[in-house]
Amino acid sequence: MAHRIYICSAEGNTGKSTVALGALDTLTRRATRVGVFRPIARSVEERDYVLELLLAHEGVVSLGYDDAIGVGYDDVHADPDAALATIVRRFKAVEDRCDAVVILGSDFTDVGSPTELGYNARIAANLGAPVLLVLGGRVGEGRARSERLGHAEARTADELAQLTELAIEELAREHATLLGVVVNRADPDALAEIVERVGAAAKWEVDAVVGAETLAAASVAVWAIPEDPYLVAPSMRSIMAAVDGELYAGDPDLLDREALGVVVAAMSMENVLTRLIEGSVVVVPGDRSEVLLGVLTAHAAATFPSISGIVLNGGFPVSETVDRLVDGLQAGLPIIRTQLGSYDTALAITHTRGRLAAESQRKRDTALSLFEKHVDGQAMLDLLDVARPEVVTPLMFEYGLLERARRERKHIVLPEGYDDRILRAAATLLARDVADLTILGEEIEVRARAIGLGLDISRATVLSNHDHVLVYRFADEYQRRRAHKGVTLEQARETVQDVSYFGTMMVELGLADGMVSGAVHTTAHTIRPAFEIIKTRPGVDVVSSVFLMALADRVLVYGDCAIVPDPTAEQLADIAISSAATAAQFGIEPRVAMLSYSTGESGSGVDVDKVRRATELVRERAPELAVEGPIQYDAAADAAVARAKLPESDVAGRATVFVFPDLNTGNNTYKAVQRSSGAVAIGPVLQGLRKPINDLSRGALVQDIVNTVAITAIQAADAS
Repeated sequence: MAHRIYICSAEGNTGKSTVALGALDTLTRRATRVGVFRPIARSVEERDYVLELLLAHEGVVSLGYDDAIGVGYDDVHADPDAALATIVRRFKAVEDRCDAVVILGSDFTDVGSPTELGYNARIAANLGAPVLLVLGGRVGEGRARSERLGHAEARTADELAQLTELAIEELAREHATLLGVVVNRADPDALAEIVERVGAAAKWEVDAVVGAETLAAASVAVWAIPEDPYLVAPSMRSIMAAVDGELYAGDPDLLDREALGVVVAAMSMENVLTRLIEGSVVVVPGDRSEVLLGVLTAHAAATFPSISGIVLNGGFPVSETVDRLVDGLQAGLPIIRTQLGSYDTALAITHTRGRLAAESQRKRDTALSLFEKHVDGQAMLDLLDVARPEVVTPLMFEYGLLERARRERKHIVLPEGYDDRILRAAATLLARDVADLTILGEEIEVRARAIGLGLDISRATVLSNHDHVLVYRFADEYQRRRAHKGVTLEQARETVQDVSYFGTMMVELGLADGMVSGAVHTTAHTIRPAFEIIKTRPGVDVVSSVFLMALADRVLVYGDCAIVPDPTAEQLADIAISSAATAAQFGIEPRVAMLSYSTGESGSGVDVDKVRRATELVRERAPELAVEGPIQYDAAADAAVARAKLPESDVAGRATVFVFPDLNTGNNTYKAVQRSSGAVAIGPVLQGLRKPINDLSRGALVQDIVNTVAITAIQAADAS
């Protein structure tokens, strides 16, 4: 039977989806097959964006949208008992495919009969799922206040304690089991008091009113997550829908940026400029072209706030001359046109609720970061009694990397600050507290692009690779080290302004702990400075690489697949020893297979003899290592083949580190395994350098960059 958790609230607009996403993310670290189920759909007329968000999580088993839904509100109205029976039946079909299921209660988008919390409790009891109760730290939805998108007043700790007692009574009435309470959107200045008062109220209610025979524990876990303005802010896309508008100009990709306030610009240009708010949406009458152009100019100026978008109201036509001018400015800022008047436009915007939807990276990062910081995921897993599995899925391995990097908190430099993937990865890394970052590029340009993409990189240092002070410092050091090659100081100054050299010098001189590059530049461009400046660790003769191959149930190490084209026997031995060390560094027990086209003594020839000699050298240099070679891939990986070919070997059939005889074999094999089996290939991870520099594929995805930064941080911690 799968582990289950039922997430429900006592009212609407509590931000329950933030808690659901965090709980789902936590479960995927421990359970290999996690499912999602929505007993009551929000609507039959449009798809449930929260359910789509959860189903899109990479740790969720493949479930169809309709498979993950129980019934609609109409079914509950018509016959609550029949609806419950349908919910249980459809849930069982999902549960049969999963090790754990996150069940998301209804959203109070309708008023059911019986009351919604009571009916959710009844569902939870019939599904045998303990309830994680979400309470709203704010009263109601909130309405506009002055020029900002207003939020409701914060509830006091005493008010939340009273709400806790009432909610627990309702749960107990339907015999539901309480797992814990999360107060979401809580007053950031009163988190400790809220946890204390709600915890006391929950314990009193369980002990004195409900009785321990109904609720599982006399002590209830309580957590509080603070209010965050970005999670409740509507996106420009949502605002466009709310005002029934159309995109008149600007970059459609920037419609996902959140609007933190609203400014109605029905006044002179001078007065508008003093009222602009960072991240706001500006409502401009369509016949005030001078205000439109003034706002666009202010947005582009470094001395004024950066806004999220403009709404032209009134349906007035824009002149051809102004059209040309707006096109020529190429601001990228979304400009939406609507037929509504100023008042109705502002009212529609302030009534637009923010959505935690799949397309908003910043909201997703923020939600996960808040959950990780304020909810004890390990305690939640313990309450659910989710045991640690023997298998390691790709997602589990990636989470392990992020957790280790977060503990070490190293400083990584990213030289390619003009690539959007780098900026997106940086936003995720900073939001999840994985590493401290320096991004290379001109600060105004890099930060402006990040803001335009709706990304928060405010905690990153943005540094120009033409910074005079550092260029002179780096040039002096580089010229001193390369003087024997005839490098002059002038040549050195030119060289160190290259982003790869600049970043490498930062690492070498202790201004950063590691560097990740290669999303735009070639491997040679990325690692050549490291060969010249950082060089190899003592006892290591060659820099090589591995890919961490995350298969469905385990992680293997493949080397070398990126650096050394045709290694000698001595280099091959060096690669094997370095690869084994890298495996151990990432929690993989090293059992090394020296691969060839023959196994044991069955073959001969130059290529086989090279592998045989390399194996002997590994045994001489690292006698503690479990190593076998020459050996064919099938004998190294498959226990049945191993029993037939090398029955006495401790490595055959159990290898975790696969050392390929040359780059041609290694590169093609890792790509074949990646494409044919769906393995996640993490790397290349460079090994052998004194300080960590890692290369990215030019086709790297944002998650690839995040993983590589985490790996680099772990390497830096081990090297220090």
